Amino acid sequence: MKINSLESILASNEYPGRGIVAGLSEDGKYAVSAYWTMGRSAGSRNRIFTVEEENGTEVVRTKAFDPSLIAGDPSLIIYAAVRQLNNTTIVTNGDQTDTIFEGLKAGKTFEESLRSRKYEHDAPNYTPRISSILNVENGKLDYAISILKSDNGNGDNTLRYTFSYDNPLKGQGRFIHTYMGNGNPLPSFEGEPVPVEIKGNIDSFSETIWNSLNSENKVSLFVRFINLETGKFEERIFNKNK
Repeated sequence: MKINSLESILASNEYPGRGIVAGLSEDGKYAVSAYWTMGRSAGSRNRIFTVEEENGTEVVRTKAFDPSLIAGDPSLIIYAAVRQLNNTTIVTNGDQTDTIFEGLKAGKTFEESLRSRKYEHDAPNYTPRISSILNVENGKLDYAISILKSDNGNGDNTLRYTFSYDNPLKGQGRFIHTYMGNGNPLPSFEGEPVPVEIKGNIDSFSETIWNSLNSENKVSLFVRFINLETGKFEERIFNKNK
């Protein structure tokens, strides 16, 4: 199996849309999670990542950089992107973060929690909902990635795929994103999450992603490294809007 260069994939695609990476650091000490947003319209580009505290737990949210520019349905661009439930980190591209969080609390699985959701209601794009969970326990990592998308643009049918990774290898992860590239309508992601290299420490890995994303379309980036032994994490956030 070919392990791809994340840098090369991103540099060759001007509009992969929102993307999620999950995996294990090069030294095998950290669970790695990354999520970024991109945008073509003024509304989509009018976002930043912010860090808040809720019930003693950190939540990473998207927020409007300029509230006066909000138009249409804000739920598609304003949401909690990252939540923590005990030893599980939830990262998604929409308000299904809350759906997964509540589902896990109620004893449902990751896949069961998402049964009530489908792709985003932004016809004709029908943007896929992409989600990930990373479980860190007893010095080990397992993770899963989900995509909910339309059936080749058929808005009457939702295709649901969940991919689970029980024993990640050092320096390797999986990458999923919303669009295969630019277009009208935007073509949804196809196939399995892509095997990619995870190189360096949190700073070099974050810089590689941020610098590889199209400079015109990139909006925000979140990266978290979770210590497998302690469960403590450090993270980096990049916002184009300042």
